Amino acid sequence: MATATLKFPEVKNYIKGHFVDSSGEKMDVVSPLNGELLSKVPVSDIDALNNAVAAAQQAFPSWSATPIKERVQILFNYRTLLQKYKAELTELIHLENGKIKSEAEAEVDKAIELTEFAVSLPQLIPGEILEVSQGVDCKTEKIPLGVVASITPFNFPCMVPNWTIPNILALGNCMILKPSERVPLTAHRLAAILKEAGLPDGVFNIVNGTKEIVEGICDHPGIKAVSFVGSTKVAKIVYQRSTNNLKRCLALGGAKNHLLVLPDAQVEMTASNITASMSGCAGQRCMAASAMVGVGEIDHIIEKVCEEARKIVPGKNLGSVISKEAKERIEKYITDAEKAGAKILVDGRNTVVDGMEGGFYVGPTVIDHVTPDMAIAKDEVFGPVLAIMRTKTLDEAIAIENNSTYGNAASVFTQSGGLAKYVAEKASAGMIGVNIGVPVPREPFSFGGWNESRFGAGDITGKSAIEFWTQMKKTTIKWNPEARTNWMS
Repeated sequence: MATATLKFPEVKNYIKGHFVDSSGEKMDVVSPLNGELLSKVPVSDIDALNNAVAAAQQAFPSWSATPIKERVQILFNYRTLLQKYKAELTELIHLENGKIKSEAEAEVDKAIELTEFAVSLPQLIPGEILEVSQGVDCKTEKIPLGVVASITPFNFPCMVPNWTIPNILALGNCMILKPSERVPLTAHRLAAILKEAGLPDGVFNIVNGTKEIVEGICDHPGIKAVSFVGSTKVAKIVYQRSTNNLKRCLALGGAKNHLLVLPDAQVEMTASNITASMSGCAGQRCMAASAMVGVGEIDHIIEKVCEEARKIVPGKNLGSVISKEAKERIEKYITDAEKAGAKILVDGRNTVVDGMEGGFYVGPTVIDHVTPDMAIAKDEVFGPVLAIMRTKTLDEAIAIENNSTYGNAASVFTQSGGLAKYVAEKASAGMIGVNIGVPVPREPFSFGGWNESRFGAGDITGKSAIEFWTQMKKTTIKWNPEARTNWMS
């Protein structure tokens, strides 16, 4: 029987500066654009993880002792190379994730911005020193933790790994990355780019795999901290398992982001923002606006949202969802909502793109008269689907938002500064937008939600990340025995 031809060489683990062959099971890496077989990725065992941790432990003393000003010079090189290889990375993201090329390119741009923040860390982490008593000084320093790990999802193969890679390395830690087995090609390329940038062997390692590697990272005594991005169900498990093993963990889960739309909202801006938020990256992002809550008479805005949604064409300005299973799950949510009494205004079910019949596409979908008790109003659908609920008052709309178990983002569309302020104060979410459909903070402001969208303290990017990936050392110093003494000295 003939063996299927791979578009790319098989993905390998990256340990101690080398791509390492793996024996045992391998999984297909399939493009959701058209079903094409791209590569194969190893389903690694614990031995591979142990080898990666050992390599990182060996590299840590030298790397952590390297002055931060020298460490970030390597990251400056990395930033330059990300720019150089932007087109190549864009193509990889497009092929393995299915998003359109402009969205894939934006991912690389964000990775560049994240790296630029890390390069600035020498200006952000200087310790403090104070003479606390005559002849006695106290000083503080940010000290790296050691070997740490990041577990990343399929929806952003470049951006989410770079939420952590530059900060972890700049702060003097050594790292294990476990990328999603669905999108390993971009991470594989990032490893080679880091090596080209001059990163010493063993400082950055990749172990591919599935549940066994995730559990191994949570359990491994040599790993001091873990970050995770994925579903809330798995985020809870990773957080509980990691912290039960006495390590730090920051686990980001899912979301159900609400857009509160008031009758005075500017129609064109509101409709374009809502549609872009709902459909961008095929709705496969934890900042997607999947729930719109209209207050009062907003039919004119809904009509414009539908008009904008119909301009979104799968295969042109809308990418695929990640898998056949994802397509079926999303379409079931739509069908169940319709059966429960909701009205489908724009229907993206049963979408097939000419010439890409093997791909997994869901067209933009707008559903009106959804009630808060419907599954589509409560669950993270993770597709290009907007569920519209209606209320008579703003407080009723805020109550719907507050009742969500999630808490990533909430936005309000209005021309009233007072009402916008009221919503911003009352919304139960970590990231708030006013007339913005995707209120993602730009660096140096940090990314992170509330409630069941985040488990652990702090945020994953920005200044908050400094605290997570370091520990503070305090040193008290006295050299002068003749100095006047008191109870402190």
